[in-house]
Amino acid sequence: MTDSPATPAPRQVTLYRNGSVYTAADPFATALLVDGDTVAWVGSEQAATSIADSAMNVVDLRGALLAPGFVDSHVHLTETGIALDSLQLGGVRSARELLDAVAGSTAPGTVLGHGWDETLWPDPALPNREELERAAGDRLVYLSRVDVHSALVSSSLAAAAGLEDLNGFSGDSQVKRAAHTAARLAARRLPAAALRGYQQQALAEAAANGYVAVAEMAAPHIGSIEDLQLAVAWNAGPDAVPEILPYWGQLAGSAEQARSILDGLGVSVLGLAGDLNIDGSIGSRTAALRADYSDAPGERGSLYLSVPEAAAHLAACSLLGIQAGFHIIGDAGLDAALDALDQAAADVGEQKVRAAGHRFEHVELADADAISRLARYSVTVSAQPCFDSAWGGGGGLYEQRLGSRRTGMNPFGSFYAAGVPICFGSDSPVTPLRPWSSVRACLQHNNPSEQISARAAYLGHTRAGWRAARYRNPMAGQLVPGAPASFAVWEVEELMVQVADGRVQSWSTDPRSRTPLLPALDRGADPACLLTVGDGRELFSNGTFGA
Repeated sequence: MTDSPATPAPRQVTLYRNGSVYTAADPFATALLVDGDTVAWVGSEQAATSIADSAMNVVDLRGALLAPGFVDSHVHLTETGIALDSLQLGGVRSARELLDAVAGSTAPGTVLGHGWDETLWPDPALPNREELERAAGDRLVYLSRVDVHSALVSSSLAAAAGLEDLNGFSGDSQVKRAAHTAARLAARRLPAAALRGYQQQALAEAAANGYVAVAEMAAPHIGSIEDLQLAVAWNAGPDAVPEILPYWGQLAGSAEQARSILDGLGVSVLGLAGDLNIDGSIGSRTAALRADYSDAPGERGSLYLSVPEAAAHLAACSLLGIQAGFHIIGDAGLDAALDALDQAAADVGEQKVRAAGHRFEHVELADADAISRLARYSVTVSAQPCFDSAWGGGGGLYEQRLGSRRTGMNPFGSFYAAGVPICFGSDSPVTPLRPWSSVRACLQHNNPSEQISARAAYLGHTRAGWRAARYRNPMAGQLVPGAPASFAVWEVEELMVQVADGRVQSWSTDPRSRTPLLPALDRGADPACLLTVGDGRELFSNGTFGA
C-alpha cells in the first residue's frame, strides 16, 4: 500500500482593514484582502464588513497606511552589515576623534569602520598610517570613507595587502583606485558564516524600514563570488527576508566571455551590471570630470574603462539579451559611457541595445545632451536621492569639489522630462536604508528645477525598481487584484498630495485625478514602519499587529 500524497496546507487569507490603502484601483480604499501571496481585493470599509468571515485572519490597521513595499535599487548587503556592526565614523569631526574611536574599538581582529567625511571637519587633515597603527594596538585597520571609494589603512594592512606598488597608494593613510580595491578585499577575507551574518543584519535593517526587495550590486572588486552566492541563496532559503535582485559587475569583451562569466558564477544574476566602475566618486576626487575639481586644480579624476572596453561589454550583453551597466558619477565618465553606447549600437544594432534594458548607476552629472542620449537608448538611471540631501546644499561637498557645477548634479526632474526611466536606491552603506528620507530628498532637491512630486518619487522607489530589474511579474510594485502581496504598513501623522513646488492638498484627494495619498513629508520625521510583508510572508513586525 502506498502512502497518499500530503495534502497541501490551505493558503492563509488575511483581511487588512480600517486604514488607508495606497492603490491605483481606488484612491479612497481602506481595506485589502490577501490570499496566500497575492492581493485578492481592495476596497472600502463597508465592503470589507460584508466579505469578512471567521475563516479570515483580520488585521485592524488602526488608521495606518498600507502601501506597496519599497525596492532599493542599489545596495551592498555585506558592506551594509559590516558598516552596521563596525565603528560608526559619520559623527567624527577631526583626525583626533577618529583615532580615539579606533583606540576604543574592542574588535579582536581587523579594526573596521565606515563613514568618515573630512569635508565636514574644521581641519580636513587625515591621520597617517603610523598613527592608525598605534591607535589600533598593531591591529590591521580599514576605515572606509563615506562614499566607499577610498579608505584609511594602517601600515600593517598596507603591507599585508601589498599596496605599495599599486595605483592609488601614495604613502599616506588614504588609499584610492587599485590600492583601495586590494585593501578592501584584504579586510574582507571572512568565513562564509561571517559573510552570511553580515548579510542577515543588512536584510533585517531593510525589512524594518519597509523594503520588500533590494538590488545587490556585487562585483569582483567589492567581494567574492562566494559572497554573491550567499546573497542569492536567501531567495530560496527558509527565512522570510526581502527579495534579492542580484547583479554582478564584471567586464566582458565578447558574448562568449559574458556567457562564460555567467556560467562560472554558480547562481543566476539579472545582468553584468551595477558597480562595474567607469569612474569613482566626487568625495574621493576619483569621479571623471571634463574640467578640474574646483578644490584641486589639475585633478580630473579617473576613467577605469576605455570607450572600446565599455562598448564591447554593452555589445556582448546586448547580444545575449541581458542587462549591462556601469557605475558612473562624473560628466566625463558619462561621456565615455554614451560614446560606448553609440559604438555598441553600431556594432550590434540600436534595437538590440535598446531591448536589453541596460542600466547606469548614479549618473550624477548629466547635461541636456547626455540626458537626450540616455533616453534614445532607453537606459534606466538608478539614482540615489540622499546624495543630494547629504552633499548638494550650499557649502556642501558638491560645492567644495565642483563649484557652480553642483546645480547640475542629480537632475531627477530633467530625467523625467526627457523620458529617461529612473529608479531610486540608497547605495547602502553610503547612505542609510531610509526610504521616506529618500522620497523627501526628491521633493526637496537643492536645485528647485530638479524637484519631483512625492508620487513620482514614491513610484521611483517602488514599481520602478521592479521594472528596472525587468522583474518576471509585471504587476509587482502595485496593490491591485492579482498583484504580489508585498507591502509595508506605516504609522503616519497626516496624508496628503504633495507636489514639487511646495504646494500641498492636505484635506483630501481630488476625485477627478484619483490620486491616492502619501505621508506628509514636510515635517522632517519619517513614518514609522509597523509591518513589512513580502509575497504574503511577514518580513518584519514591530509587534503592533501580525500578518
